[in-house]
Amino acid sequence: MNRLTGKVVAITGAARGQGRSHAVHMADEGADIIALDICADIATNEYPLATREDLEETARLVEKAGRRAITAEVDVRDRARLKQVLDDAVAELGGLHVVVANAGICPQGNHLPYKAYIDAFDVDFVGVVNTIHVGLDYLGEGGSVIVTGSIAGLVDQKDMANGGGPSGPGGAGYGMAKKMVRDYTKALALTLAPHKIRINAVHPTNVNTDMLHNMSMYRVFRPDLTEPTREDAEVVFPLLQAMPIPYVEPDDVSHAVVYLASDESRYVTGQQLFVDAGAGLKMGV
Repeated sequence: MNRLTGKVVAITGAARGQGRSHAVHMADEGADIIALDICADIATNEYPLATREDLEETARLVEKAGRRAITAEVDVRDRARLKQVLDDAVAELGGLHVVVANAGICPQGNHLPYKAYIDAFDVDFVGVVNTIHVGLDYLGEGGSVIVTGSIAGLVDQKDMANGGGPSGPGGAGYGMAKKMVRDYTKALALTLAPHKIRINAVHPTNVNTDMLHNMSMYRVFRPDLTEPTREDAEVVFPLLQAMPIPYVEPDDVSHAVVYLASDESRYVTGQQLFVDAGAGLKMGV
């Protein structure tokens, strides 16, 4: 406990899923939280995104842990709005020490228009860049940046973008974004190291969240079925991992995020931490 006492953390995609889990775990460790989320749907992303009520629940859980929470509805593709929100929140909370660039979408299906590629890439990479570049204005020595990647960044792009494949253009945009996250974090880590600001990426396998549990994703895993159920998909989910599990829990990722946010990782930078039950090993990495 108290590994993050005195720190202020900004988290995107904080209304539910991994983002909410990170917010709660970090609040439990003493951090005040700036919780950001779009709280609106994106047309090419067919599963519902988080709501304002979801974001308010994240804030309630942070406050239940005895910490302060500031929430704002913001699209990470809008850098000007991000800056305005962080200006106000940092002024109210008195600083910023950690940025968690977590917001993401994963449109799936070869029936989607090419705009699904644009939306996925813009949220999952441009949004990461916007969040970090705005956040760096406030970070000083000892600051930490943590990016949510994915084992999708290990998949050959031709397999993600083969036109007729089940992932479609959205999957191709998602995969390209996660590949670029790896090189971006390494390069930025070298740039920030002289300032003692560190940046690392955490790459999960399947995570037990709404991004995984929706019909579009089930169809990717079970293209042999027209209307696959969760039970149908869970038969094949374990094939990704070396360990015989279908997915990791958000808590499993949050433990890594807390470590990378804390001073325990003060000399850890540029790392690609796979919380993947051995999925990367199976893929030859």
